Amino acid sequence: MSIYDFTVKAQDGSDVSLSDYKGKVLLIVNTATGCGFTPQYSDLQDLYDEHHKDGLEILDFPCNQFGEQAPGDDEEIHTFCTGRFGITFPQFSKIDVNGDDAIPLYKWLTENTTFEGFDKNPMGVVMGQVLKKIDKDYKNNSAIKWNFTKFLIDREGNISARFEPMTSLKKVKEKVEELL
Repeated sequence: MSIYDFTVKAQDGSDVSLSDYKGKVLLIVNTATGCGFTPQYSDLQDLYDEHHKDGLEILDFPCNQFGEQAPGDDEEIHTFCTGRFGITFPQFSKIDVNGDDAIPLYKWLTENTTFEGFDKNPMGVVMGQVLKKIDKDYKNNSAIKWNFTKFLIDREGNISARFEPMTSLKKVKEKVEELL
C-alpha cells in the first residue's frame, strides 16, 4: 500500500485522489489556526515557495483534536491561513487524525511510523509533560501527539520520515531536499 491508494476530501467536500500527486515529494501536515505552532505556516509557505517548482507539495489537513485549536469551518480556516500567512499550498477539509474517526490516510500514516520522541529543547520537555498528563503511555504509541506533526513522502509514495511539531523546519527542509 502507498499514499496513492487514498482519497481525501477537498475543502469543498469533493474527493481528491492522492494518486494525483504521483511523482511528487509530499509533506503532509495536520494543522491548527490557534496553536502555539501556527506560525509554522510561514516557514511551510517559504519551503513551498522555494521547492514547489522542484516537485514538492505540502498537503495541509486542519484538525481540531488538540486543545480545540482549529475552530471554525473549512472556509473560515482557509480564509485565516491565506489572509494571515499567505498560504498557497493545498488545504483540505478538517479531519480527525486519531481515534475511531481518524481518516484512513492518517490511520495508515500512524500505523506505519513510530513516535521517536521530541527534540531535546525546552518546548519538547514541556510537550512531554503535557502529554504525560493526557496519556501516560504516549511515548510507546504512534498516535499523533499534537498539531503540526509532519510526514514526508517520497516520489514513489512511501513514508520517508515523521517529524514531531517542534522539530526544526531546518531539519525538515534538509530531508525534503534530499528527496528532491
